[in-house]
Amino acid sequence: MPADSPTILATSGGYRPGHRVRLEFGALVHHAVDLSGTSGRAPRVSYLGTAGGDQDWRAASMHDAARVAGFDLTVVQLFTMPNLDDVEGHLLEADVVWVDGGSVANLLAVWRVHGLDEIMRRVWAAGVVLAGVSAGSICWYAGGTTDSFGPELRAVTDGLGLLPYGSGVHYDGESRRRPLVHALVADGTLGETHCTDDGVGLVYSGTRLVEAVTEAPGKGAYVVRREADGRVREDRIEPRLLAG
Repeated sequence: MPADSPTILATSGGYRPGHRVRLEFGALVHHAVDLSGTSGRAPRVSYLGTAGGDQDWRAASMHDAARVAGFDLTVVQLFTMPNLDDVEGHLLEADVVWVDGGSVANLLAVWRVHGLDEIMRRVWAAGVVLAGVSAGSICWYAGGTTDSFGPELRAVTDGLGLLPYGSGVHYDGESRRRPLVHALVADGTLGETHCTDDGVGLVYSGTRLVEAVTEAPGKGAYVVRREADGRVREDRIEPRLLAG
């Protein structure tokens, strides 16, 4: 069931330790399903682990998490070849596309080889909720901060650009993230940048930021922008705490 408008949930969270399985879906993943408006049947979630190299053990953990949540989950893999004849058609039938973390630089390169950069734009326009964590969050933006290139964080500036902002994931979880975001905004490498503490997600209708939500009390979201005098300003957004 398509959302009322093109919708993205970009997060720094979504998982929690499982009771009988490796991990379970947290409130952020459930909120992505809620945004799709699905009712009366199991929500259809398409999972992409491209940023982590499409590891089978990770896909198995996602299947377990989906079973616990009551979701109908399918895995879209691109290594060593696409596992579906019609990737676009499959994604258009989903309620939610959830993209996992890992290397956003590798994700973007592999997606472009297989045409998923344009496919994702059409899937988004069709009302399928696009969502994800870490690399699966940065990819929707113009760019962000990443450890894709090595231990030292660097800028990535060739995101899909569905959202015309920078992305600052794990804003409170890694001490180097905040100062790098401020430096990149200050020198113009990134424009206005939207940041999430661990456990926080940002909801967009089209390209408009609608609200911040969280599965972890006390966490925040932030908008970082360069003012006319060259100074960098950071404004905190108080997230709405999600149930569960």
